[in-house]
Amino acid sequence: MSGGRAHTRENGGTFSSLRIRNYRLFFTGAIVSNTGTWMARITQDWLVLSLTGSAAAVGITTALQFLPMLLFGLYGGVIADRYPKRLILLFSQAALGLCGLALAVLTLSGHVQVWHVYLIAFLLGMVTVVDNPSRQSFVSEMVGPDQLRNAVSLNSANFQSARLVGPAVAGLLIATVGSGWAFLLNGLFFLAPLAGLLLMRPSEFHKTERAPRGKGQLREGLRYVAGRPDLIWPIVLVGFVGTFGFNFPIWLTAFSDDIFHVGAGTYGFLNTLMAAGSLVGALLAARRGSSRLRMLVGAAVVFGVLEIAAALSPSFWLFALLLVPIGMFGLTVNITANSAVQLATDPVMRGRVMSLYMMVFAGGTPIGAPLLGWITDTYGPRVGFATGGLVSLTAAGVIGLILARVGGLRVSFTWQGNHPQVRFVPRERLATAA
Repeated sequence: MSGGRAHTRENGGTFSSLRIRNYRLFFTGAIVSNTGTWMARITQDWLVLSLTGSAAAVGITTALQFLPMLLFGLYGGVIADRYPKRLILLFSQAALGLCGLALAVLTLSGHVQVWHVYLIAFLLGMVTVVDNPSRQSFVSEMVGPDQLRNAVSLNSANFQSARLVGPAVAGLLIATVGSGWAFLLNGLFFLAPLAGLLLMRPSEFHKTERAPRGKGQLREGLRYVAGRPDLIWPIVLVGFVGTFGFNFPIWLTAFSDDIFHVGAGTYGFLNTLMAAGSLVGALLAARRGSSRLRMLVGAAVVFGVLEIAAALSPSFWLFALLLVPIGMFGLTVNITANSAVQLATDPVMRGRVMSLYMMVFAGGTPIGAPLLGWITDTYGPRVGFATGGLVSLTAAGVIGLILARVGGLRVSFTWQGNHPQVRFVPRERLATAA
């Protein structure tokens, strides 16, 4: 027991995985490309809105970008397990950059139409089908199992840092030089991760077995997850939270417009608060040395409760302040589930398992967003936001009980310091105490 703690301390520290050269190159390239990605997201939505004057058209663009993950996500995992992940990422990152440059040329030339944006959004989604599981599972090859949780947390911190910077830069560019230049920079920014991948030393990778070419690999991956309660239930929980609890663009715009009657600038401020909370959650996760299912269940419970509280908050400032811990616990759920699933998965199956994880987490957006949008439009923003929180809370409670039953445990929920603690206590201990 003490040896495990010493091992954690030796490898500890918020930025410990950055000591590894290959991961440091990967992380640096990701800072640049993530900033460009957030710039492109904001600019894309603004462009569609300016071309059509329709918020529904913006929703269609988002759905088209996530739809390929829902339809083809598992096949991306098969590809990630079969071929060298660094090679896949060289092609996928180049393709993402070319999509950005194509949209830049169309916009700067004045020929862009909304169907062009729809098509490029769908192509981006198709590339992501392969890029996402490859990128997720490539982390373990760069850092190894000891630093995997820290690296996953830093990846999320990287993404959330870009979320703080990218939209602000996009707004400045749109206002001063136009949308086309934001798309151009996004396309060029993908040169950074490509350079990082090319400068890596393959000899320093942690060797993993690749799946041989063969039939039935997709079914094999599904059977593997179905037979592992420690994999399937965290994935199911993340699916419910991602599909129903993460519809913040719908809720924040609705609360800004219909409840508090504030402008676009304040809407941006609310997004910044949530991004700041997410960044704090990612950095706190990087400091923790383990990924336990009780932390996952506890964070999901608190996340659901906070969403319900925000939905019912009577004042703008209370609502705004609650967005910080909502962002923090939402990221804790994602990071804990991600690293727990990766660490529990055999390396030869990791691409397929992570593709299922991302398909469930991100692929649920085309389902959850229209449903929660309809509830928000029909019954009001408070009911819509509370519904997302209630589904997340219920899913966490039910799956916590299932995990306890599978392990022959009793669930005990307590609060320790700044974190929820869900303890799974053996039933035999209760019998002895009695």
